[in-house]
Amino acid sequence: MESDATDKPVPREINALLSNERLILRETQRAVTPFGGIAVFISFLDKIGFVDAVRQHMPIHWRSPNHMDPTVTFTAFLIAVLVGARRFAHASLLRGDRALHALLGLPRFPTDDTIRNLFRRFGMGEVQRLFEPLAEWQMQRLPQRSEGYTLDLDSTVLERYGKQEGSLKGHNPRKHGRPSHHPLLAVLSEAHFLLHGWLRSGNCGTSRGVEEFLKEALALWGQREKIRLLRADAGFFDDKLLSFLEQRLLPYIVVAKLTPWVKRAAQRVEQWTLLDDDYAVGEFQLQLHGWSVARRFVVIREQVREGRDSVGRKLIDVPGYTFRLFATSCSDPPQEIWRDYNRRADMENRIAELKHDLGADGFCMQQFLATEAAFRTVLLLFHLLAEFQRAAGLPVYREPATIRTQVLTCGAILGRAGRRLVIHLSESWGGLKTRIPLLDSILNWQIPTSPKLEMVLQT
Repeated sequence: MESDATDKPVPREINALLSNERLILRETQRAVTPFGGIAVFISFLDKIGFVDAVRQHMPIHWRSPNHMDPTVTFTAFLIAVLVGARRFAHASLLRGDRALHALLGLPRFPTDDTIRNLFRRFGMGEVQRLFEPLAEWQMQRLPQRSEGYTLDLDSTVLERYGKQEGSLKGHNPRKHGRPSHHPLLAVLSEAHFLLHGWLRSGNCGTSRGVEEFLKEALALWGQREKIRLLRADAGFFDDKLLSFLEQRLLPYIVVAKLTPWVKRAAQRVEQWTLLDDDYAVGEFQLQLHGWSVARRFVVIREQVREGRDSVGRKLIDVPGYTFRLFATSCSDPPQEIWRDYNRRADMENRIAELKHDLGADGFCMQQFLATEAAFRTVLLLFHLLAEFQRAAGLPVYREPATIRTQVLTCGAILGRAGRRLVIHLSESWGGLKTRIPLLDSILNWQIPTSPKLEMVLQT
């Protein structure tokens, strides 16, 4: 008969799957964590003063004498997403990870209800007062580029299940008719930095509110470096946006919608520059109905080949070719316009990382602004991971899931040496030896200073 639940657990035996070797299962009271490698990321957060920055701008304050510091709750949520949480409930799995608590300096880890209650307190004012200063704080450390940065615009769809504020039916290419949110994002391509993000209702068109969105994004950016170019897909092909960019003297390349008038103009192009046997480029000027000025269009013509998919669209009157069209204010040759825009494909990778690696689509609550606060927190973590890689001296950019696997995941045991806590990293997981170069790079990293913050002494 089985022993009572009050009895101490006894060893159990099982067979190894492939060898039939007998294995003994035992319990240990030692604090063990699979995330010992997070010590490297914690060193980075300490180096940049993350906790002080969050505490300085945290707009939520509790009155209860038994409350948990909102900065602690906010940081705990960030760490939960970092190690793989995709729902608020997943954060509860870290409550028993005493070794991770020691790394964070936490006496206890907040419950998922505590995390939700924090975000429920966020209104529009709280979102602005926390995330705008934190974005400013992060932008101060971006690398300087004399040639400037490229700003990429895009939107994505976050499917929702249930009835949440702003979760409405709209364009959803994957699950037609499913309610969703429709975020708008602006990314500094060369730095893998999400300059700004809005969470919008699911029934919003792609370009809805984009002018106000860009005003906020450019105001956040200020005069740090020039924006050399803005790139966007066909969802942003709108006269209001193009006029806004022209007023701001901001060069742009935007994919043109193939409306009947645009198709007709593309069919009339007679002068083509052959790039190779398959590609040719041309251009034309066109003023569409409702536009106040004519704009330059660049055309990429690709020959249809068997066994190879063409990116562009077919025009009925020009068989055997597909076409891609770009509206642009740049004066570069057409082939350079095409090559420059093709680098925007990396934007899709950033969105995939947010959704698949960091679970940006999984943290949803009834209140729209609470959901936006959680969404903006995930964007903040994305920024920190990109900056962490620069500080650690990693030679090439790595996706968040790759960082989680190669750096953060490492079996570790919590111990003591006298009165000091010790984290023993497992050698079979790379241990401390493989992470010392990263720690040294972070500790020796010279934090860049934004040019606008440098003080010049008057003599």
